Amino acid sequence: MKTNKLFLAVAGTAMLFSTFSCTELADDQYGSVELDSYSPKTETDISALVGAAYVPWRKTMLLWNGVVRAQELPADQDVLPARTGIGWVDGFVYKRMHEHTWTSADDGVLQPWSRTYEGINTCNRLIYQIEIDKILVSPERKISLLAELKVLRASYYYILIDIFGNVPIVTDYTDASLPRQSTRAELFDFIVNEITENVDALSNGENSDRLLYYGRMNKWVANTLLAKMYLNAQVWRGQAMYTECIAACDNVINSGNYELEANQKNVFITNNEDSREIIFALPFDEKYVTDWNAFDFHMYTLSGENQRTYQFTNTPWGGVCATPQFIDSYNPADARLTENFIAGQQYASTGEALSLNYTNSVPSIDDSDKDDGLRWGKFEYAVGATNRLSNDFPVFRYADVLLMKAEALLRTGQAGAGALVTEVRTRAFRNNPALATVTDAELMLGSNYDYGRRDVNVQTSEGGSSIVMGRMLDELGWEFTQEGRRRQDLIRFGVFTTKSWFSHSANNNATRNLFPIPNDAMLTNSNLVQNPGY
Repeated sequence: MKTNKLFLAVAGTAMLFSTFSCTELADDQYGSVELDSYSPKTETDISALVGAAYVPWRKTMLLWNGVVRAQELPADQDVLPARTGIGWVDGFVYKRMHEHTWTSADDGVLQPWSRTYEGINTCNRLIYQIEIDKILVSPERKISLLAELKVLRASYYYILIDIFGNVPIVTDYTDASLPRQSTRAELFDFIVNEITENVDALSNGENSDRLLYYGRMNKWVANTLLAKMYLNAQVWRGQAMYTECIAACDNVINSGNYELEANQKNVFITNNEDSREIIFALPFDEKYVTDWNAFDFHMYTLSGENQRTYQFTNTPWGGVCATPQFIDSYNPADARLTENFIAGQQYASTGEALSLNYTNSVPSIDDSDKDDGLRWGKFEYAVGATNRLSNDFPVFRYADVLLMKAEALLRTGQAGAGALVTEVRTRAFRNNPALATVTDAELMLGSNYDYGRRDVNVQTSEGGSSIVMGRMLDELGWEFTQEGRRRQDLIRFGVFTTKSWFSHSANNNATRNLFPIPNDAMLTNSNLVQNPGY
């Protein structure tokens, strides 16, 4: 299936074959008009056509200062400290993320907005061109393509409702007026309606369709996205919808299309496109995806000497590491601890010991050296990799569906959460199966994370016992570290602004649960009102 990565890698240029001309509207964040006609002849042509609308998912998630960074750096699992002799001060942008003092002018605020609207804009353009028959397909394919693009557009709005909350809903590609701002509740209803109205027209993702629709929207991606919406409905809409979340999860579970990998690591290997656990992935191949920061976790986290470990073509930059408190929350027997993080003495590929020994300690956000902190290692780092990895990036996977259902069961007082969490944990305790078992009652207990300020300048103790369903939050952290979602989970559990960790002090300021609307967007649309607190 590796060759199917091509459609996302080259779609941005190949899909149009220079047949469209462009006339920009007043605000190119929201729309532009393209003319002339195109008739795709094969399913491969159609894949390349719609692939252009998927490319911004990759860009908004993983390019520099993308969504992964916006979700991880303000949370309690990762930190990007200043490093002696290396850098990473960069105008204190990463420190502001850690301390929740970001501003509307920060690039880490702008990029998730602009790249995500790029995806919406591309969806709108293709929908418009298909609807007016500028892109000519059969009536049956017209229905399915429009459904796919509308659900894909809804998935971009899923990013925006989480990060920014109150944003314009743009669906008319030809409307040159500046769009009005919608409330978070209005946006929630729009996303859910778009999915539910179009899900039946999507592919089942079975058999030959799995190859054709890999990395694209199908019924089960749509149901997983619905489950995400319903799980967060209390925060995003002010209305609990956990029963609906369970139903959406059951749709995916009962499809029979997905299963857990026996070894979690298999989800994240370089050639992971055949994993039956992955529901929606962003396909990558370093040969075809050429953006410098397209997928650079290895460069982002490893110290320079590790170039000799993996024979990389470029020298890593030695940046992000795990927060020591998060590492300490793991059971030492949990395989995810050793398989998802790089620790200890490092060696060259020849076996020679390097002057590099990763320890689970970091002095502070303002002071660290090349050895401080365990490094990201969840994704396989292929020997000889360039500055870009070739692993596909899983956005949704089956373990997430099981744990979403488990959380929703807990929140509605129903039985069965423990069994679902145990199913996911079992592979992490292959050498000691008894440690995998967890009960519903245990999941309701407080967190094992020892919260509080914990650097050389300030030492406080807050613990995690007061967190309702804290053990369930722990399970999400242990399973989904490094996957660009921790902020969302902390907000749902009421922890994001109420607890301290490492060099971050609790601020009890709920306005920090949303990022500000970027200053650049405010300057281009007079209809926008800044989020409260900014």
